[in-house]
Amino acid sequence: MRTYSPKPSDIERAWHVVDADGAVLGRMATEIARLLRGKHKPIWAPHLDTGDHVVVVNAAKLDLDPRKQASKLYYRHSGYPGGLKQRTLEEMLAKHPDRVVKAAVKGMLPKGSLGRSMLKKLRVYAGPAHPHAAQKPQPYAIARRAG
Repeated sequence: MRTYSPKPSDIERAWHVVDADGAVLGRMATEIARLLRGKHKPIWAPHLDTGDHVVVVNAAKLDLDPRKQASKLYYRHSGYPGGLKQRTLEEMLAKHPDRVVKAAVKGMLPKGSLGRSMLKKLRVYAGPAHPHAAQKPQPYAIARRAG
């Protein structure tokens, strides 16, 4: 069987708004990665970017376990010897809650240029406001933790 390859004119990109208030980080990130890849569409092809745009609001209000906030570490390196820096999840949420969501979604996308092009369609905001009202994004419901 030959691989289906949609033409660029066949790809229609919708806009979705995901409210992260009370959402579990990993479960929300898998849904976002699915939307960015386009796996929810019948024209999905593994070698093409057929996904939609996703706007995440309220990234600062994620539902995270207190023990995970203290123990999960994010690393970055300056490129110089001894330049490894680390931050806990708690510090990242306080300073850059958008980077926490982006890092979780990035790990679930393909590696390489295809994944980078998909990640460009993700916009994350710490608060409830976003500047994408002109695109008429539709709300996308994410399952919340019971209780």
